[in-house]
Amino acid sequence: MPLAFPPDPTFPDDGGAERAVWDALREQLPDDVVLFHGVHVQEDEQEYEIDVLVAWPGVGLAAIEVKGGHVDRVDGTWFQGNGPRRHRIDPVRQVQGARHALQALLRRRDLWAAEARTAHLVAFPHRYVPRDWETVDLPRDMLVDRGDLERSGGVAERVKRAVERHGQGHAGLAADDVPALVDSLASGFPSQAEHLSLALEHETRLEQMTRDQARVLDALSEVRRMRVVGGAGAGKTWLALEQARRRARAGERVALLCYSRGLGRYLERVTQTWPARDRPAYVGLFHDLPLSWGAERGADDDPDYWERHLPTELGRLAGERPSTDLFDAVVVDEAQDFGDLWWPSLLRCLRDPDDGGLYVFLDDAQRVFPRGVDVPLQLVPVTLRENLRSTKQIAQVFGALSPDTLTPRGMNGPRVRIVDVPAAAAVEAADDAVEALLDEGWNPGQVALLATGRRHPAQVNEVTVGGYAAYWDAFFAEEDVFFGHVLGFKGLERPAVVLSVNGVRDEARAREMLYTGLSRARSLLVVVGDRSWIEGVGGEAVRRRLTEAQAWAPVGSGADA
Repeated sequence: MPLAFPPDPTFPDDGGAERAVWDALREQLPDDVVLFHGVHVQEDEQEYEIDVLVAWPGVGLAAIEVKGGHVDRVDGTWFQGNGPRRHRIDPVRQVQGARHALQALLRRRDLWAAEARTAHLVAFPHRYVPRDWETVDLPRDMLVDRGDLERSGGVAERVKRAVERHGQGHAGLAADDVPALVDSLASGFPSQAEHLSLALEHETRLEQMTRDQARVLDALSEVRRMRVVGGAGAGKTWLALEQARRRARAGERVALLCYSRGLGRYLERVTQTWPARDRPAYVGLFHDLPLSWGAERGADDDPDYWERHLPTELGRLAGERPSTDLFDAVVVDEAQDFGDLWWPSLLRCLRDPDDGGLYVFLDDAQRVFPRGVDVPLQLVPVTLRENLRSTKQIAQVFGALSPDTLTPRGMNGPRVRIVDVPAAAAVEAADDAVEALLDEGWNPGQVALLATGRRHPAQVNEVTVGGYAAYWDAFFAEEDVFFGHVLGFKGLERPAVVLSVNGVRDEARAREMLYTGLSRARSLLVVVGDRSWIEGVGGEAVRRRLTEAQAWAPVGSGADA
């Protein structure tokens, strides 16, 4: 059933004409279509109303004027009603004017939906009209009659044909242009208080949608080797945790592994709240596993140690451990961070290297480290194609950077904000943005400031003074603004994220860095940096999405409003 705005319209006293057309469309149109009832458009002193507006991805827009009762055309003039109540009408000119006003409105608001094929139709739900009837200004396939309502799929078919044959515009309506159209026509102008309320509502809905992902594991409960690929916000980390919990509850000895410290600490904190029978035997960073078995520590700035020596040591040490120390199943989150040498060594950590459980969760688009992403093992592929975490506005921006199509399932939220400043000024401007968000009423524990280049001075200071354990525990306490870096924030999130695009260390990985940083926000995203550089890295799809963003200038940022 298509999405409807409003969900429960108030129909006029027209003998049920508008309701009949509305109900038929709701029954016949695909789920990705959006229906609007009673769209009012003001153009100068003239006011227009579209009885029913259809936004059909891949097809276009259709404005429908509905006239109930007896409708007739005599000597070029339209009439409605009988006897003394008979009066002149002009439904064609009425809907034409409304359609033109709508297109002008969409252009003024700089929406890409303005370029979609758009047609108008007239509906007479109480009249049968001969199939060969038509007038100069109203071809028969732009008219819906009683017969169309009675014929299965007749109204939807008529709308589709009218748009495709008579629609004015360049192409069908793009699916990713629909949310902005909905936001423009149905969302109004929410206050900041409403934005905060929507953020809380989104959090509640997010938790339920993520738990619904358990059906993936239900369907694959007998599979022992699995590769789950999904974009940011698809629920991979929750699924990894749930799979580890299920295997441990089944009596297996389980290892739950990841790469980044922040995500590792998150996995530890979550699993510590579980009953003892559900907890994995090992939870943490995969390079800490060989260290816990006796491998020597190496220097942080020695890539050969981390990429060659340590994974080789893991395999050697696993071969020397008793079976009681090995695992029945291994679950890996953010597996794109593993180098190739880790995989054969990881198999040696299984009690049964051939048939032991191996469950791998990864995102091909988050290859922010200079290593391959391919898992050199035969695993059953599973693909997650929905974004659950972020509002539609956020998901559409970072989704434009993804090689795969992601379907946003989050709620509508506030527009993404962009502060256009040079990269050298991005950190200072990001600080101003954070202060502005706190002034708007965001709780400090809801906000994170992430950098793409040099780390924020506050992050450097916190790690130096308290160490990484205290630094990450402060993040999970959610009591203050968090200062972090994109590289260390994969798999994590906050309701509001200010992304400081202050350069990148490796230009070849700039696209992946942007994707990861943009995808960390759940309800509000603020992008701070050189807009032209961001659009150059992201390409045309990102440029289009950022045309819908709000140009923002928090006090002191020096950005243009």
